Amino acid sequence: MIVLANGRVVTRRRVLEPGWLSIAEGRIVGVGVGDPPAGGDEVHDLDGRYVLPGFVDVHMHGGGGAQITTDDPDEILRAVAFHRRHGTTRTLASLVTDQLDRMAASVRTIAGLIQDGAAGESIVGVHLEGPFLNPAKRGSHHGEYLLAPDVTALRHLLTAGQGTVRVVTLAPELPGGMDLLRETVSHGVIAAVGHTEATFDQARDAFAGGATLATHLFNAMRHFHHRDPGPAGAALANDAVTCELINDGFHVHEDAVRIALAAAGPDRIALVTDATPAAGMTNGDFHLGPVPVFAREGKVTLTDGTIAGSTLTMDAAVRHAVRHVGVPIVDAAAAASTTPAALLGIADRTGSIQPGKDADLAVLSADLHTEAVIARGALVHGALH
Repeated sequence: MIVLANGRVVTRRRVLEPGWLSIAEGRIVGVGVGDPPAGGDEVHDLDGRYVLPGFVDVHMHGGGGAQITTDDPDEILRAVAFHRRHGTTRTLASLVTDQLDRMAASVRTIAGLIQDGAAGESIVGVHLEGPFLNPAKRGSHHGEYLLAPDVTALRHLLTAGQGTVRVVTLAPELPGGMDLLRETVSHGVIAAVGHTEATFDQARDAFAGGATLATHLFNAMRHFHHRDPGPAGAALANDAVTCELINDGFHVHEDAVRIALAAAGPDRIALVTDATPAAGMTNGDFHLGPVPVFAREGKVTLTDGTIAGSTLTMDAAVRHAVRHVGVPIVDAAAAASTTPAALLGIADRTGSIQPGKDADLAVLSADLHTEAVIARGALVHGALH
């Protein structure tokens, strides 16, 4: 049995300080305050470091110079490994819009990695961010490869995924958009409203029709207005909807993050990275799918200045939430782990520090930088001393 002692253990209700937890056979078997029980085979004194549940990122396109929208399995694994070093123990592999057959090839590659266990259990599934997006809100997505809502094209991508596609982002206001939404939900896939010009009423109808996620709230969607709150207002007002937030200081103003958290609470806010291959790299030129993007001073844009994904990692999102937005660390951990795990239907296994759950843990320094990562009880990054 492995024991982590003298830490600040972040549970869903409070921070246990000094706290301890014990691990056996890849699972958490005990959690408590004070001195741990005797009998641990391997005891690690964390000297006051934080222990958070491993992060669950439902929107990640790449990192460490590697991207997800490719049929190269090694490149996909490099991106996943980069984010694991920053505390992400479970992630969706998110695709951007490309030619349909190239997207299908990427989906098949990711499905193969999941089925072969090549990434352990790090990749939970596939997120299709495109190609069924509104051209007026395409952001960094390649305009020529966007498709009008097309059930046949969707089925082609779902077939390629062999049950691994977990989220499809779509614009419900487009002709056929609601039919596509219903088809998505009928396959047990999460329908997400995003890259959309939907009015409040159209977005409300989409959520009533089965969509349960808002893709990167506030970004690439009709603006919130007091007479038409738009998709953001419809999402925040619906207790059944989870809202992604890219909390990097570029995508969403800190006060808008505070407003979203006040409206929805950490149980409906999922911090995401929307990370590109530029995450973890210095200034440079990269590709997001088929589109060239440029990283400068931590911000990723197109040539015209349009924001094009991020350089964010999940530990940085948590750090920004606590240090700049003023979010209690218990709530930040929930938004980075517990809430996205619940969205994906894996909260019985991961996403919080409780006995019986997988020992997926991020050990952070006092200033909230990742120092060690444990996935299913195994140390996969850093050191515990």
